[in-house]
Amino acid sequence: MLLELFRWLAEDYSAFNVFNYISLRAVLAVITSLLVSFIFGPWFIRKLGDYSFGQYIRADGPEGHLVKNGTPTMGGGLIIISVIISSLLWGDLSNRFMWLLMIVVVGFGFIGLIDDYSKIKNKKADGLSALQKYALQSLLGLGVAIYLLISSTTPQETELLIPFFKDLSIPIGITGFLLLTYIVIVGSSNAVNLTDGLDGLAIMPVVMVISALGIFAYLTGNSIFSTYLNIPYIDGAGELTIFCAAIAGAGLGFLWFNAYPAEVFMGDLGSLSLGAAMGTLAVIVRQEIILMIMAGLFVVETLSVALQVSYFRYTKKRYGEGRRIFLMAPLHHHYEKKGWKETQVVVRFWIITMMLVLIGLASLKIR
Repeated sequence: MLLELFRWLAEDYSAFNVFNYISLRAVLAVITSLLVSFIFGPWFIRKLGDYSFGQYIRADGPEGHLVKNGTPTMGGGLIIISVIISSLLWGDLSNRFMWLLMIVVVGFGFIGLIDDYSKIKNKKADGLSALQKYALQSLLGLGVAIYLLISSTTPQETELLIPFFKDLSIPIGITGFLLLTYIVIVGSSNAVNLTDGLDGLAIMPVVMVISALGIFAYLTGNSIFSTYLNIPYIDGAGELTIFCAAIAGAGLGFLWFNAYPAEVFMGDLGSLSLGAAMGTLAVIVRQEIILMIMAGLFVVETLSVALQVSYFRYTKKRYGEGRRIFLMAPLHHHYEKKGWKETQVVVRFWIITMMLVLIGLASLKIR
C-alpha cells in the first residue's frame, strides 16, 4: 500500500527509491507490527476480559496452572491484526506469496477462533473435536499445496532440497509434493498449538524460527545470493522477508503481555495460524528439512504427545492398565512435574531453540 505510494513519488523524487529495498521495509514492518501490538494490546486485552473470553484450564494439569483459569484468551487476534496491517502497509501487494501467507494466517486463525469460542461457550478446556479441527486444517492445507503446485514455474519449486549437501535435491513428483506440503503445514500448525502451554513458551521460538525463515526467503529471492549459496532461486520469495518481519514484531509485542505471569494467552487463534504460516514459509523457500531442525522444539513436543498416547493405549490393551512414558505430556509439563519452575522450562526451551536455529542457518554455508 505505502510501497505503491512511494514508488509513485519516486518518479519525481528519487529519494523515495530507498523504499524499494526489502531490508528497509523489513525493519519498518517490524516496527509497525510492534507498535500496533503495544498501542492496541491493553485495549484488546480489556475487551477480551469484558466479553468473558477467558481460558479454561485442564483440571488434570499441573496444580500451579489452576490460578490461570479465566485469563483472557484469543490474544492471537492481536498478532494477526498486527501482521496483516504491517504486511499491507510495507509489502508488495502484487506478490502472490504475500497474499497466500495472509490467507493462510487468516484461514487457520479462523479455525482457531471457532475452537477457542467453543471452549468458552461450553465452559471447558475442549473445543472442536480432533476430527473437526483436523478436517478443517486438511482442507486449507491441501488448498495451499495445490495452489503452490499449479503456480510453480520451475522444477526447483517442487523438489525436496537436502541441506548440508551441495546441489542435492530430490524430485518428489506431484503426489510427493502435495503430501509433503500438506504434512508440513498441518503438522506445523498442530505442533505450535501443542507447545503453547506455558507463558511465553511458544511465541518466542515462533519468532526465532520465522525470523530465520525470513533470512532464507531474502536469500532465496535474490538470484545473486541464491547462486552463491547453492540454494534454489524462487522468484518473488524475497518479499516474504516483509511478512516474516511483521510476524517477528507482532510476536515480540505479544510477548510483552504473554510473559510470565501472562495477561493474555494467544489461544488456538494464534497458535494454529502462526504454525501454519511457519510451515507455508518453509515450503515456499524449499527448507522443509531445515524447518524440522530449527523447529525441533515443536517436533519433540508433538512426538512426546504421540508417544505418550500410543504407549498408554498399548499398555492398557496388553496389561489392563495404561502406563506412561512421561510424567505428563506435552514435554514441558513433564519437566514441571519434575520440579522445574515454569520460567525455567520456558527460558531453557528458548535457549534450545536458539541453538537449533543457528544450526539451521549454518546450512547456508556448510554444504
